[in-house]
Amino acid sequence: MGYHAIARTPAEAGIARRVMDAIRRIVQMLRLFDIETQKKLGLSAAQVFVLQKLGDGKGVSVNELARRTHTHQSSVSVVVQKLLARGLVGRDRSAKDGRQWCIFITKRGKAFVGAAPMPAQERLIEALGKLTPMTRKNLAVGLEKWVAQAAGTGAPPMFAFDHAAGSTRRKGKR
Repeated sequence: MGYHAIARTPAEAGIARRVMDAIRRIVQMLRLFDIETQKKLGLSAAQVFVLQKLGDGKGVSVNELARRTHTHQSSVSVVVQKLLARGLVGRDRSAKDGRQWCIFITKRGKAFVGAAPMPAQERLIEALGKLTPMTRKNLAVGLEKWVAQAAGTGAPPMFAFDHAAGSTRRKGKR
């Protein structure tokens, strides 16, 4: 199958290239932001993005934080654990439901947010908001179908480049 499956005509090859170039630009944008935040703050791009979404100082549930970051609860939980380990966020029991935790940004975390550039993820979300609702829907459906064909379905997607700084796992421990 390979190359010839889509590149039967020059026009089809051009479309494939445009799609792949757009994906490359997104990955590059995320990678460069991650490199910048690693150098400047010692934090991953995902950690900065989550901190920014906690910037109002009010405690929120992990589910609310997942909604704010447009990602899955399990992905946010991984990043929150790293931020907790560094003292950049804290957690308290919810006043409404004592079974739930509320995550809040600490003073130290606010200092990191103040020093951070605008997250690449935020720029992508803002740009997405400038598209028409139909274009956004078509983009979502098309990307979902494409990824399902290429990678199948499985675990929820993780934040890009979250493997970087601040891992809570220690060598030799599991």
